[in-house]
Amino acid sequence: MLFIAACCLGLSSEATALHKGLTCGSCHVQGGRASDPASSSGRAAGCVVCHRGHDRIFDHAMATRSGEKAFAERSYSKVDSGFWDKNCTSCHVGSCLDCHGTVSGIAKPSVAECQRCHKGYFAGWDYSGRAPREDNMRYQRGIAVNGETFLKMLPDVHYSAGMTCGACHSMASLTGGKTSSKGCRDCHKPDVKVIEHRISAHMERLECYACHSAWGAQEYGTFFLRFRDQRMKDDFDIKPGPSSEYLRTAYLKKQDVPPLGINSRGLVSPIRPQFISYYTDIMSARNGGPENILLAAEWRAYFPHTVQRGSVTCEGCHDNPTRFLLEPESRRIFNLKKDGMGLESFWLQKGQQVSNGSFMDAGRYQRMSRKSPAYTKAYIEKWKTFLNRVEHLSRP
Repeated sequence: MLFIAACCLGLSSEATALHKGLTCGSCHVQGGRASDPASSSGRAAGCVVCHRGHDRIFDHAMATRSGEKAFAERSYSKVDSGFWDKNCTSCHVGSCLDCHGTVSGIAKPSVAECQRCHKGYFAGWDYSGRAPREDNMRYQRGIAVNGETFLKMLPDVHYSAGMTCGACHSMASLTGGKTSSKGCRDCHKPDVKVIEHRISAHMERLECYACHSAWGAQEYGTFFLRFRDQRMKDDFDIKPGPSSEYLRTAYLKKQDVPPLGINSRGLVSPIRPQFISYYTDIMSARNGGPENILLAAEWRAYFPHTVQRGSVTCEGCHDNPTRFLLEPESRRIFNLKKDGMGLESFWLQKGQQVSNGSFMDAGRYQRMSRKSPAYTKAYIEKWKTFLNRVEHLSRP
């Protein structure tokens, strides 16, 4: 019976060893009938016999997608009540096997398994050094993983060291509705030899990854184009999505150091547009429908999975108002008003909000950017470290 069960399930040798001694009925029989032991509809009845409490994962974000649904409700659902069902139902946890069902059997999910859903503009791809390409089909080139092409970027140091997602995202944390089971300082003790670590404001008011995130994928001006005549979609040559009625594209994509705001813990954190959302209804060849309608301009505080040992220099924050969405008009490149986009600037707080935190107010930024004697001293000391490295490398 054990041999038959292993063959039917296609279990790897590891999985077979983990479930050694179990008969098929141990997982598949419920109430006197055969069942899908891992399905959310049955609260994973076959799995939780042993993995007690793990069915609680179906009550949280990965299964309910409550945050995404709420966003769609207050944005695109205003113009199309069926928007969610047409565009947003492809990725959600409906079974334990969505994560634990590998090609070779049942096992702990690898990074690749997690990235089957955590891909594109969602956190996860960045960990292994992938960023979304432009949406036009001419840019869909290079290596493809799960049918998706990507820009190859610098991966997170933890990925390079061989750490999997489960090292920081345990089942206990996921079933408890938490984003992670560990913080940076659970493993890393700040080195006081590092100048930035000796500044109390940095250690008390910033998330570690506010400084140590090397880059973050950012999408400015997310457009969903609605086509009443499906034949017209071919004229746009945009990568197709899940909906036959819509195409998605973006005004601008960036992969540089992310902007900063305040997260729900009250700490300075990277932020990026959840979506600065626009809607265009292409009713005919001459259009005639709503065009470039701004439905939402919402940002999210988040953790780019792009950690590196180094960080930006002092002026990367202390002399960079644009990074805090306080862009002065003299530095403005894009003229969104004249381009029919509704906002004055993507990097201006006016007309935008952070859904799980806030922007840094102008007064606080001005106080932070004062060139006090302490700042000047630390700035000079920091640059001396760079000069010492150059002199060392230049010696014959």
